[in-house]
Amino acid sequence: MADQTVPLGNSLGAAYPSSGTFLEWLHSWVVTVDHKKLGILYIAYGLFFLLVAGAEAMVIRYQLAFPNNHFVSPEAYNQIFTMHGTTMVFLAGMPIIFGLANYMVPLMIGARDMAFPRLNAFSFWLTAFGGLLLYFSFIGGFGLYGMGNAPDAGWFAYAPLTGSAFSPGHSMDYWALALIVAGFGTLGTAINIVATTLSMRCRGMTLTRMPLFVWLMLIVSAMTLLTITPLTAAQVMLLLDRYLGAHFFDAQAGGAPMLWIHFFWIFGHPEVYVLVLPAFAIANEVIPVFSRKAIFGYPAMVAASAGIGFVSFTVWAHHMFTVGMSWVGNTFFVLSTMVVGIFTGIKIFNWIATMWGGSIVFATPMLFCIAFVFQMLLAGLTGIMLSVAPWDWQLHNSYFLIAHFHYVLVGVIVIAIFAAFYYWYPKATGRMLSERLGKWHFWLFVIGFHVTFDTMHFVGILGMPRSIYTYQADRGWNTLNLVISLGAFLQGIAVAIFVWNLIYSYFRGQEAGSDPWDAWTLEWATPSPPPAYNFATEPEVRSRRPLWDLKHPSDPDWKYEA
Repeated sequence: MADQTVPLGNSLGAAYPSSGTFLEWLHSWVVTVDHKKLGILYIAYGLFFLLVAGAEAMVIRYQLAFPNNHFVSPEAYNQIFTMHGTTMVFLAGMPIIFGLANYMVPLMIGARDMAFPRLNAFSFWLTAFGGLLLYFSFIGGFGLYGMGNAPDAGWFAYAPLTGSAFSPGHSMDYWALALIVAGFGTLGTAINIVATTLSMRCRGMTLTRMPLFVWLMLIVSAMTLLTITPLTAAQVMLLLDRYLGAHFFDAQAGGAPMLWIHFFWIFGHPEVYVLVLPAFAIANEVIPVFSRKAIFGYPAMVAASAGIGFVSFTVWAHHMFTVGMSWVGNTFFVLSTMVVGIFTGIKIFNWIATMWGGSIVFATPMLFCIAFVFQMLLAGLTGIMLSVAPWDWQLHNSYFLIAHFHYVLVGVIVIAIFAAFYYWYPKATGRMLSERLGKWHFWLFVIGFHVTFDTMHFVGILGMPRSIYTYQADRGWNTLNLVISLGAFLQGIAVAIFVWNLIYSYFRGQEAGSDPWDAWTLEWATPSPPPAYNFATEPEVRSRRPLWDLKHPSDPDWKYEA
């Protein structure tokens, strides 16, 4: 490998060779330490569990579509909504996000791999094993010789529902052990991203020249190191309660159920931003490219992201306004929650300013990002509403909160993930996704999303409790719940189109070339898909948009030094 620095345009290499039998091909994926293959494994794993969680959501919505419905039993319903929430957060959102980081960060900073390739592989297989262990609870929850039993205490697993008296068998043991194992995998990946970003940037790439995607993934990884730890500690205490009689969360034996709630939300609310900030990172890359205009306010975007990361650790108890905290505690967490809205507002204004006056190209990735910006505004507004303690007191345990939560997790995070798929799929596969199918996917999903979750706010205001199994016909919720469920099934159709697009385009899609979007970050300087070594020699950059500068040396709007 040559050590000298060469101009960016000479740093391209050949694509992967393809040879050998199927078993050799399969073996190469199982034992790989290549960050790109591991990124694809993470994303494929997360996409699989996204479909699983979506199927569980369909069961939930069919059960609630009609009053007095008994499509599933109450026990099965509790298990399904517990597994749906756990799967979406830990087995779908996190793997897809860290898969994108695995694939893109080394390419964006001009590195050949992650700082610790073997740790990278070990982290993925830990995460994969954790997910499989969790779903093994369906057949092993009561032991190998008994009927299966999945966890049923909700994805937040509040005490005393997790105690042996309320949750017999081993279902909660599977839940705790699976998330501990997957959590260690996540920690390993976060350490790797931090080390790679800080120590392996190419020549000329100072911190002020890093792509915003890399900046935000650095912040997210640092946050992850702090957020996973309290959850792991709480799960260890839960296992000690269940096996050794430690009584950390058993009020009848001197423990404190509130201790679990504090530990969980000290993890849980920063975790929301661990999931949301990568969605911001995706928008930061896609919106400027399709606006044909540089991102507005790069320093402000970095500062706002760091501000969100910091403040997110001070807001956890806004999930606890209804537990009886003092007025001092309520006031503090009201104010700290509202501060998050300031940093988020900066980002929304910057995205709009980037699009304003630009030559917007309405390709599918940009459509999803426009929907993302609009949805981020709506989710932020409902979040500010719930930050007001009296309002939250009225609606915290209703479907209004569920609607707000899905405004963020689906309307912001999943929509941004779809944008990322359409934007970077050509880089990973060498094929373009179908624009026609992409637009069908976009419109069906966005319409279905708003039919479902806009309506869900109203049924929450009318008093429908969260986590309810069924309801009487005289409550006034019948039509609204049917509309909510119809919107959910419309989203399911849209996701089916998306999956078909992924499969069809892999074999029949238009060839992408190295840079189909006329972008400017370093990943587009490599062939599609990139070679195993990424760059034949280390590239050198002189601005935040090195590839654009190379292609447009005479454009005064793009020539500048950071």
